[in-house]
Amino acid sequence: MDDYTTPQHGGRALVVGLGIAGIATALRLREIGWDPVIVERAPSRRAGGYFIMLFTTGVASARRLGVLDTIGDRTPSPLVNHEVNRAGRRRPGMSSAGLPGRPRQLLRGDIEQALYSALPADVEIRYSTIPTRITQDSSAAEVTLHDTSSGATTTERFDLVVGADGMRSAVRELAFGGGFLSPLGYVIGVTVLDGPVDGFRQDEGLTLAEPGRSATVFPFRDHPPSLLFSYRTRDLDAEFRRPPIDSIRAAFGPQPPGPLLEHLFSRFEQAPEHLFDSVNQVKMPSWHHGRVVLIGDAAWCVTLYAGMGASSGIAGAELLGTMLRRHPGDLPAALAAWEARMRPFISTEQDSALFMRKIFTPHDRGEQLARAMMMRMMRTPALARAMGKIMRGPDMSNKELDVAAA
Repeated sequence: MDDYTTPQHGGRALVVGLGIAGIATALRLREIGWDPVIVERAPSRRAGGYFIMLFTTGVASARRLGVLDTIGDRTPSPLVNHEVNRAGRRRPGMSSAGLPGRPRQLLRGDIEQALYSALPADVEIRYSTIPTRITQDSSAAEVTLHDTSSGATTTERFDLVVGADGMRSAVRELAFGGGFLSPLGYVIGVTVLDGPVDGFRQDEGLTLAEPGRSATVFPFRDHPPSLLFSYRTRDLDAEFRRPPIDSIRAAFGPQPPGPLLEHLFSRFEQAPEHLFDSVNQVKMPSWHHGRVVLIGDAAWCVTLYAGMGASSGIAGAELLGTMLRRHPGDLPAALAAWEARMRPFISTEQDSALFMRKIFTPHDRGEQLARAMMMRMMRTPALARAMGKIMRGPDMSNKELDVAAA
């Protein structure tokens, strides 16, 4: 019978994916005496990234990993957000300052760079490399790795394989099969602008929300803002059969866009880089199987509507290391304990995403009216604090994560 033991003082781990969850996992594994090897599909490390928020959970884990100061904080002070319409009318809007813990507004690259800089120089990173086959026995996981630049293929043995390769994880497909993506029926288009929006300061945010569609500008203290389009669709495939800007324009039609929305369309179209994708959650009965474990978007993908992707990725990585150290030589016990701690938190955040989606992009006229009422409530400090707790849900507090520091 397979016992899936590991060396008492760590082992060799394959980490697939050089994003936030992957780098944090490699960093934490190295801290507890493991030898991580990172493989990344891209030919080099990606330096860019768009708007993210780092909540209490992620802040606590980043501090314990020693990278919080390097990550920094780009939240404007004061944080000013406007609700706008196509005619250009402005009203006071909701800001993240009202959420519990006052999350940090950042660019994804801020966190990735901080984690990457903390990695010991001798941690091996292989670019242009993907896993193509994973088999397991009681002594190791055997992984076939393909170098897409040279065409070379190697097969190596690892004590643990960590899939941190995103929402459409290759590791998940190889080790667990398919069918775990749960589409929400929404599409996003996001980019970083090269300067402020016409008529607004660089550190001012704005939201134009209509039934089934929205445009949001997220401000930073010391960097041009990020632009997000989000909209509902009944035919996801159709959205990707034409250029992204054409699909975005169609989603906001047939009414004339007006000067502000037209300006945002043009800025998105002119941006050198953008992300255009469907919104999905990953729903799985288990995140680990034998010597393979999934983490971050590969395992749960709470979506950008929850705002907890970076925080849950860092926290999950730190906690994984803690459980491996707490159960030396007993991989099944370590992975089971890790998932038992993470799953209630992630379930709450996935549910929170469904609620927060109504704030980002109201589904219909009814949700738009409910959203407008909520915006009015948020202008009253006491109601804003109470509403912020409802919207954020029970963040994984420092107390709940004391186990990660033990």
